[in-house]
Amino acid sequence: MTFPGSARTETVLNTSVNVDIRTALPQRELVPMLDNAFAWLRWVDRTFDPFDEESQIARLNAGRTIEQVPELIEVLHRCDEMAEATDGWFDSRIGGVLDVSGYIKGWAVERLSRALAGAGAVDHRITAGRDIRVRGSSLPGRPWRVGIRDPRTNAVRRMVFANDLAISTSGQTRVVDPRTGEAQHALGSVTVIGPDLSTADAFATAMYAMGPVRARRFAIDLAAAEPYEVMIVTRGGRSVSTPGFALYGTPSELAG
Repeated sequence: MTFPGSARTETVLNTSVNVDIRTALPQRELVPMLDNAFAWLRWVDRTFDPFDEESQIARLNAGRTIEQVPELIEVLHRCDEMAEATDGWFDSRIGGVLDVSGYIKGWAVERLSRALAGAGAVDHRITAGRDIRVRGSSLPGRPWRVGIRDPRTNAVRRMVFANDLAISTSGQTRVVDPRTGEAQHALGSVTVIGPDLSTADAFATAMYAMGPVRARRFAIDLAAAEPYEVMIVTRGGRSVSTPGFALYGTPSELAG
């Protein structure tokens, strides 16, 4: 089947990023739209990569002068807010070193998704590793169908169907306990879905750092207070999720 729109995949932000636009726009608009999308992601990479000596984050860590970048202030402020919201389990300053890796990919993709929608590409899916943002429809009248994969086996653990949703999974990457600095391995993965990918990304990272008992308690409280749902996969492969997660398990055209 031939789909309207256009798609492109590049490696940026230390992962493979795919931007799939399904809105029927002319190629003369789609090509520069995709050019600008990946130019934005590369700018984010250059600005926030803690391992690039000339990035603004690395310069800040080294006590060097930095540019007055509004996005940098925004990200640092939001990281502080997420640290407060998770009682310190999300922490962008481990051991005194600033590293916003647990937030920046979700933030960059969320910003890009909003920009695409504002430019008229209202039907799109952006996939950046385990971070996914969908808007609009995959085909006329059909929601996006997203498989949430187990980071250890790559097997699909759950299918979700949505027209406007952020999905972030934490697992198989190095996440440390901010209190001890030790890498955490007590959970298989944590997936958070909701309206904002940067927030979902930070919550997923925090709960993975918490370990199984704290993560389950936090997930229940989070779903009761905020529009975010959680699926936790244990090291043994058992999955548990908050009740609202099930609402995304049936395509909207079949739910009625």
